[in-house]
Amino acid sequence: MEIKPIHSEADYRAMLHEIENLIAAQPGTPEGDRLDVLVTLVEAYEAKHFPIPEPDDPVEVLEYYMDSRGLSRKDLIPFLGSKERVSEILNRKRGLSLDMIRRLHYGLGIPSDLLVGTYAQNNTIQYDTNVASASMS
Repeated sequence: MEIKPIHSEADYRAMLHEIENLIAAQPGTPEGDRLDVLVTLVEAYEAKHFPIPEPDDPVEVLEYYMDSRGLSRKDLIPFLGSKERVSEILNRKRGLSLDMIRRLHYGLGIPSDLLVGTYAQNNTIQYDTNVASASMS
């Protein structure tokens, strides 16, 4: 396999397959050097196409989980209460309440500590009386 940039999902999968085949290669050998280059290419592709959210922003965490699991806003209604409430939260007009955080944690397996944090936007958010974190940075 010729080493080249990753341009597609197929290229990405092919690189992962080759890395699997080279995983036992010894450092300093041609195979070990090839493994290092392929891993670097894959890491760059993953950083660009599968970014990890900042754990301080609950909205980014929700968006990451929605994208990675193929969820829509509609899928969040059972955990957040209503279509309007989902919209308010994802648009940073309302913070997550403690009950919402619990439902997201138990229902979707999102670590609760990632849902408690500051919001990226500095606008004022209207909070319920039982919101887990009401401070804005």
